[in-house]
Amino acid sequence: MERQLGLMASERTIGPDKEWALPSFRRIWESRELLLALTLRDVQIRYKQSLLGIGWAAVQPLLTMVVFSLIFGRVAKLPSDGLPYPVFTMVAILPWQFFQKSLTQGSISLVTLGGMMSKVYFPRLLAPLSSVLSGLIDFGIAFVILLGMMAWFGIVPGIGVLAVPALIALVILVSLSISLVLSGINVRYRDVQHTLPFLAQIWMYLTPVVYPLSMIPEQYRALYMLNPMVGVVEGFRWSLLGRPFSATVLELGVSAGVIAVLLVFSLLYFNRFEKSYVDAL
Repeated sequence: MERQLGLMASERTIGPDKEWALPSFRRIWESRELLLALTLRDVQIRYKQSLLGIGWAAVQPLLTMVVFSLIFGRVAKLPSDGLPYPVFTMVAILPWQFFQKSLTQGSISLVTLGGMMSKVYFPRLLAPLSSVLSGLIDFGIAFVILLGMMAWFGIVPGIGVLAVPALIALVILVSLSISLVLSGINVRYRDVQHTLPFLAQIWMYLTPVVYPLSMIPEQYRALYMLNPMVGVVEGFRWSLLGRPFSATVLELGVSAGVIAVLLVFSLLYFNRFEKSYVDAL
């Protein structure tokens, strides 16, 4: 009898956290090796049976920069705050593509891992989180290309470059926040994965990627800055291109606040419906 009681006392139930509560970050930390494996798996699947392989991480932003420079820089002659337009837009393309790819992969992450989820329990948060983190490899490769472009145009970043890791963290957090909500909705309504590319394209034009923030009229500026990617993009331009910090601090502060609210809400939402994801797949 004592032996049975000892076994019962040592048992621990593994399952989702309580409803409408933040997830157990300790459980996520304990699953860090699985998170790393899922992240590397996403990278391998993305470039499997591809001629260029991970070289696409450099080709995609470069081609996008060339197209934007021709259409918006040469033809439309959009201003670039006195900076060479290729560098001006490339600095924005990197965080934007990181964000866009994270949303695309993160929104379908629960469906992609549905077979694994039905066989063994692990924190479901790992699915969208691994999809977001896998974009860091692409970003790192493209960032080296950007530094080469800056050297070519004679642009030397100042001390603001030390803020790049914090800005990358903001991209990760906003990508994760939206991916948590979209991945949960996509489990029930697969329309999400079909409409997201179109919505992401519209979102890009609502973000100062191909044009400077100064083009937005003052009366719409406050509403415009509620887009969390506005402060992130402007932050990268300040950090790498030497824009005055006084002209960026407001956008960065608003974006950080919006991202914080989004993150808390998305974690609560995701945790609330975590139990139903496997049944709905």
